[in-house]
Amino acid sequence: MPHLFAPLTLRELTLRNRIMLSPMCMYSAGYDGVATDWHLAHYASRAAGGAGLLITEATAVEPRGRISQHDLGLWDDAQIEPLARIAELVHKEGAALGVQLAHAGRKAWSADRGVGPEQPVAPSALPFGQEWRVPHELTTAEIDQIVDTWQAAAVRAEAAGVDVIEIHAAHGYLNHQFLSPLSNLRTDGYGGTLDNRVRFPARVVEAVRQVWPEENPLFVRVSATDWQDGGLTPDDIVSVVQKLRPLGVDLIDCSSGGLVPVALPGFGPGYQVPFAEKVRRDAAVATAAVGLITTPELADEIVRNGRADLVALGRELLRHPYWPSEAARTLGEEIAWPRQYREARLD
Repeated sequence: MPHLFAPLTLRELTLRNRIMLSPMCMYSAGYDGVATDWHLAHYASRAAGGAGLLITEATAVEPRGRISQHDLGLWDDAQIEPLARIAELVHKEGAALGVQLAHAGRKAWSADRGVGPEQPVAPSALPFGQEWRVPHELTTAEIDQIVDTWQAAAVRAEAAGVDVIEIHAAHGYLNHQFLSPLSNLRTDGYGGTLDNRVRFPARVVEAVRQVWPEENPLFVRVSATDWQDGGLTPDDIVSVVQKLRPLGVDLIDCSSGGLVPVALPGFGPGYQVPFAEKVRRDAAVATAAVGLITTPELADEIVRNGRADLVALGRELLRHPYWPSEAARTLGEEIAWPRQYREARLD
């Protein structure tokens, strides 16, 4: 079996190892959604630290789709060049760069919960919580327009030299809102049965794959359960993935929750790994596991036992940008260090 530091090839992209920086919002872009020097330093340091793949924070496909007013965006050509600078430096350090394209839907940014520059939008006029603003229910024509924004953002991602696109369909954001019966009460072709509820994310995948180079991988992040009675279950997500995979999806990034404010999982080391294992087995697709994975031993076990193909680290890579280098030493593996740091290597 492969191990944590074995390369992984998806389409024509080969990652140097199975360690992925999980997408995490930095809340550090300007109101224009343009990446800053902070982002350059943040992603470059994790690339120098040895991770194989870095996924950017949620990057909005339109201004009203931001999670916060300081999120990255790819709705404008002016946002391409700063992202291209990051991609170039990440590549020089031997890593690949992915961009997570996202739309917050009813969870759009604000200090006062849902009151942003425009009324938030959603599949149904249901707020995220009691204190949140009621979103506008999207018409079919407006759905068409939003799908177009995903496609346009994918074109800009290619122009920036990005290697991977991840479509955000988790954590209670717009794609997830369409998927879950707790947030989608529509009676048209986008609501009701699971086959109908998957239609919007399927259209997003098709639109992105249409313009995304054939040689480049496409990921989708899902919430494998809503942690709420009546919500999505792991079996539902397997069915969703079985519909998305033939459209050109190469890997499913398995997270959970985020749709409703009261649903909390039972946290513990690797608590979401069983979702990645189930989706990998039952939907016959590569997966990434995420969630309180902090030790080299656990990360390696996940890969060696075929529970997931990538291990996504979030907060642990914030605390320790050079975690991959230390993990390799712990596991007795050899990896390249940046030439500038070789004098500090402990053999």
